Amino acid sequence: MEFKKLGIVTLVALSSMRCLSAEDHHAETKSFTTTPIKENIMMLSGKGGNIGLLTGAQGILLIDDDYKDMTPALIKVLQPFGGVDKLKYIINTHWHGDHTQGNLELGQHATIVAHDNVRARLLNAQEIKLFNMKSEPYPEIALPSITYKTQMHLHMNNEDVELVHFSNGHTDGDSVVFFKNVNVIHTGDHFFNGFFPFVDVEHGGDVLGMAENITQLITMINDDTVIMPGHGPIGNKTDLIAFRDMLVGTAAEVQKMIDKGATISLAKKKGVSKKWAEWTDGFLTNEVWTGIVYQSLLKNK
Repeated sequence: MEFKKLGIVTLVALSSMRCLSAEDHHAETKSFTTTPIKENIMMLSGKGGNIGLLTGAQGILLIDDDYKDMTPALIKVLQPFGGVDKLKYIINTHWHGDHTQGNLELGQHATIVAHDNVRARLLNAQEIKLFNMKSEPYPEIALPSITYKTQMHLHMNNEDVELVHFSNGHTDGDSVVFFKNVNVIHTGDHFFNGFFPFVDVEHGGDVLGMAENITQLITMINDDTVIMPGHGPIGNKTDLIAFRDMLVGTAAEVQKMIDKGATISLAKKKGVSKKWAEWTDGFLTNEVWTGIVYQSLLKNK
């Protein structure tokens, strides 16, 4: 099973785009960079999405688990905390393989938790054509065995871990995870810190929906909240506001193009204004992002 690249079906013919993939978020590596956040909470950055790690006497909790080929490196990181025998829970923030392929081995050791729609997606073959990604159904051992609809709580290591579903943002099954006692959150791919995000329009994602969800999330945190994004460095409320404003601002520019009758090809060629140039540093080109926004707005209409 491979989840080599991310994209959406309607952007296949992007002759001028550079070769981009989820692997581009971090350097090709078989190790993790560890960022301490609190005494027993850290962020692991490897090849795919950022991983949240909670450790303590009651065991280990992971938020996401990267690609399959990163599992040996992830197991190595867990060794000082008791290893896979102490792994109790894995939370999948959504279904994409750069956040879930570790389930294939680690699911033998831990209970996997996710939104209802994540299990539904992983039960079936999935395809995102732009980046030529195909994912076969996950075996039972790698599927979430505990799912929820709106929100749920896990209690371990003196921490209240709250999962909240934010619908139709990055996908149709996104969770944001709150470490309530220490004011830390993991947003999954609802937040790419500092660059244009991938929004999986064909699997329930919506650019304006993501913006609305981020607006709601901003009201649920404060200036001291530490934010683990799905991709990118540790962030804060100011970073999240800037991300929301980018989503709203670029969507407004693309909507004007649509209102003037621009085709998707013309919109991509024009792109969003230079105001957003810094957001191309890390993942999607202006052209690709413009196409994603265009398709999202058209679908939403």
